[in-house]
Amino acid sequence: MAAACAVKHLDTIADTFTIDPKDTENLVRTAKTTLGSKIINKCHDQMAKIAVDAVMSVADFETKDVNFELIKVEAKVGGRMEDSMLVKGVVVDKDFSHPQMPKELKDVSLAILTCPFEPPKPKTKHKLDVESVEDYKKLREYEKETFEKMVAQVKDTGATLAICQWGFDDEANHLLLQRELPAVRWVGGPEIELIAIATGGRIVPRFEELTAEKLGTAGRVKELSFGTTKDKMLVIEECKNSKAVTIFLRGGTKMIIEEAKRSMHDALCVVRNLVRDNRVVYGGGAAEISCAVAVSKEADTIKTIEQYAFRAFADALESVPLALAENCGLPPIKTLTEIKARQISEKNPALGVNCMELGTSDMKEQSVIETLHSKKSQIQLATQLVKMILKIDDIRSPADM
Repeated sequence: MAAACAVKHLDTIADTFTIDPKDTENLVRTAKTTLGSKIINKCHDQMAKIAVDAVMSVADFETKDVNFELIKVEAKVGGRMEDSMLVKGVVVDKDFSHPQMPKELKDVSLAILTCPFEPPKPKTKHKLDVESVEDYKKLREYEKETFEKMVAQVKDTGATLAICQWGFDDEANHLLLQRELPAVRWVGGPEIELIAIATGGRIVPRFEELTAEKLGTAGRVKELSFGTTKDKMLVIEECKNSKAVTIFLRGGTKMIIEEAKRSMHDALCVVRNLVRDNRVVYGGGAAEISCAVAVSKEADTIKTIEQYAFRAFADALESVPLALAENCGLPPIKTLTEIKARQISEKNPALGVNCMELGTSDMKEQSVIETLHSKKSQIQLATQLVKMILKIDDIRSPADM
């Protein structure tokens, strides 16, 4: 009952944020609040903008939903955190098959192949005897003709890039370079499917079946190099038929990378909550103090024994601003008492703990924002957890048996 009273009060103190895909300033401010206490706060302006742009790219504003499966988070150890970026397309952990192939292609037509660039072999066990120089020359000539035919079949369709699931030997690779057909080899099955979906292409199992209609299209394909390491990645951008995006994170160590991924997930969830419900409350303990005051007032109207549970719930809500004040070196009880008195006298539910000592306790001016959806969830889940614990009659440890 007390939790329901607090949640109901949150609806009355919530402000509505305007969600406009063209003007995302409100969303960036909310995401910055989420990232303020994380390890990536040194570049939290950039990270907040990346999170907002990613959600805006895949959000469906008619149904007010965000499909997280369209947002892929990739990370690579090395470089600075400031090198992180949002790629509106697909990132593949591969590079071009030959070092002399161009590192960037524009207006690309992709041939997506699951057949290898090599002469056909019998399915059964076989043995080939080369008894003379002439036989060897004939065999080599046959291999060369086969390679040239395969490359010609790809080129004739108008393809400017070949994505191959299997590998090919140095001769085929050299021939592809001579014919000016850049290629990528050893691309895994899931990545092949993702590229096909993003570019609108068809996966082709035989060279004979390849036609211009089965080619995928992309605005740009480029190869990224990472400093002095030999690590390279391929970025396929400006894909026509997909809203899929990739957040590419960089960091000095694996620990920083993992923490950055967790922080980015938090920011994405907050922005998604705002797309679902664009109402917000203010942080710094402001919402908790306002709810505590409302629950205490409600307790005064109850004549039964439940009033004590209401007052205990109000005290529990006040533990959040108390902890905030204590953590930032302020006198906790004095700070809480002053803010509560000001909230009641000024009727301003946005007043909270001024942790940063910016001269004002108004969290609206400091842009310390939380989504209404997440604040409601926090109170409801905490209440459910306590109810579950209270239902436990006894605890038995292995030592008691």
